[in-house]
Amino acid sequence: MTKGILINYEYCTGCHSCEVACKKYLGLEKGDFGIKLTETGPYQYSSGEQKGKWEWAYLPVVTLACDMCADRVEQGKIPMCVQHCQAWCMYFGEVEDLAKKIDGTSRCALFTR
Repeated sequence: MTKGILINYEYCTGCHSCEVACKKYLGLEKGDFGIKLTETGPYQYSSGEQKGKWEWAYLPVVTLACDMCADRVEQGKIPMCVQHCQAWCMYFGEVEDLAKKIDGTSRCALFTR
């Protein structure tokens, strides 16, 4: 079975807790990340139902340095980024189970290794 991390980025607040926890746990150098928070916005909609509304979106992206905390997972723990997510918008588990959480009502990203 393949493990993965599901991120419902509709609820990510951009706090960077996942980045900090991962970086510290893996002992990564300045400029290196196991998970990197990307930011989009702010931008204002000019038409449609969203006209006049502003949006700023955050998406934590798993990088090549991420091993999904293999040593922690072997001990029955979850990856550090998931454990330290302040918005509770990150999930770890079997890819098939995580995919079932994607219901089409939120914006999600599923990362595997």
